[in-house]
Amino acid sequence: MLKFNWKRLGITAGLSLTLVAAGCGADEEGSDDTEGDSGEETTEEGSDEEGSEDEGSANYSEEMDYTITGIEPGAGVVGSAETAVEEYDSLNGWTVETSSGGAMATALGEAIENEEPIVVTGWSPHWKFEAYDLKYLEDPNGSFGEAEEIKTMVRQGLEEDMPNAYTVLDQFEWDESQMNSVMLDINEGASPDEAAADFVEENQDLVDSWTEGAEEVDGKEIELVYVEWATEVASTHVVSEVLSNLGFDVTPTPIDNAVMWESVAGGDADGMVAAWLPATHEDLYEEYKDDVVDLGANLEGAKIGLVVPEYMDVDSIEDLQPAE
Repeated sequence: MLKFNWKRLGITAGLSLTLVAAGCGADEEGSDDTEGDSGEETTEEGSDEEGSEDEGSANYSEEMDYTITGIEPGAGVVGSAETAVEEYDSLNGWTVETSSGGAMATALGEAIENEEPIVVTGWSPHWKFEAYDLKYLEDPNGSFGEAEEIKTMVRQGLEEDMPNAYTVLDQFEWDESQMNSVMLDINEGASPDEAAADFVEENQDLVDSWTEGAEEVDGKEIELVYVEWATEVASTHVVSEVLSNLGFDVTPTPIDNAVMWESVAGGDADGMVAAWLPATHEDLYEEYKDDVVDLGANLEGAKIGLVVPEYMDVDSIEDLQPAE
């Protein structure tokens, strides 16, 4: 952040000198034109103001070093952002800087605290939309696709081996506000287990709809895998809590995207509630779809795209400026 703030300071100082120089020029021109037509003077001032606005718009992108703050390499939203960089003239010369979901959220929080511009790869549901005033940039080229679903996938044979767990996973479904409440609790300091237990206790009617027809078991082991995105941490721990209450010995295991799919397809893990389709996990789904059982959507209306704070005066990807 220190490096970024120095850079911003340099840009601000440069703009100040430019404005001072422009002001001096205007004063000199005003002295020369005192006896002339006042209409011409007004036109010149208007032209100067337009130039300043264009400069400010360009420096918005320059302040961000023409960088989109991303998450893990290989994530679908990162791939879509890289596609957007190729497809939009406004993103010519931009880069997608990969890191992790946590690092992206930290960078976003720091930028908002200082009211600095930032563009991140975003998705919803996510607690950041509960915590901050954010907006998606319009995507007229459709680089990020349409609305997505988060789906449940299990290994082949699970229905026969663990019919009660299969029933719960098949019936598990909730909405964005419910997921956001768990994510926000975790972000505010609760452990994933604590947040999940609180949600289950406070939403018993919903949980009953998931467990209908499922019987209790005595310590049957089951492993659920997930990628460490806030959405998947929340959903996996909530389902784990429900299964634990039925007597299952549940192991929720965080792993990489590709390994998550591979482990369920190969039968090394029992299931996941973390499949983003049709876009985010498209390549992995095509690779493993014949080796997993698709139980359908556990959440509808999910979305991915480029996200900025509301205080930024941009509404579309096309409003950004290419690198010089």
